[in-house]
Amino acid sequence: MTTQATHSRLGVDIGRVIIHGDGPDTSFIGGTEEQAMRAPALDGAFGALARLCARFDRRVWLVSKCGKRIEERSRRWLAHHRFFEETGIPEENLVFCRERKLKAPICRDLGIETFVDDRVDVLVPMAGIVRNRLLFGAAASDVAGIVPVPTWADAEAAIVATL
Repeated sequence: MTTQATHSRLGVDIGRVIIHGDGPDTSFIGGTEEQAMRAPALDGAFGALARLCARFDRRVWLVSKCGKRIEERSRRWLAHHRFFEETGIPEENLVFCRERKLKAPICRDLGIETFVDDRVDVLVPMAGIVRNRLLFGAAASDVAGIVPVPTWADAEAAIVATL
């Protein structure tokens, strides 16, 4: 029997967590529209998020900081890769903000208890707001309370362990 987290809520960043990136100026950000649509998803992201979406009873939000141009590009990428259909995450659970510091209050307002991001400077201000903070793509974390998860397999296991 699968454990359900029917009252818990999961939040996930997009860039370098779902959409592959190798630095601040990836083909997704700095390339053409065609190059951006070809940017791959991170290995295991769609499968892990589909399973987590089921466990969280579709209470999964994407929370991303970016400007208007990258917001529009992100929306196109998600549609192009059939992200919402593949994962089961509701399309209306997509939230964008213009400053990293706004992610913590968004998580508070949404009641998110677990958040996955690739930036420690996003996760630190979530202390006291988000119970489980996971640093994606990291082998270690120097900050107490932030759990490093190098891959989506590690992230999924860490999230399931909190349920």
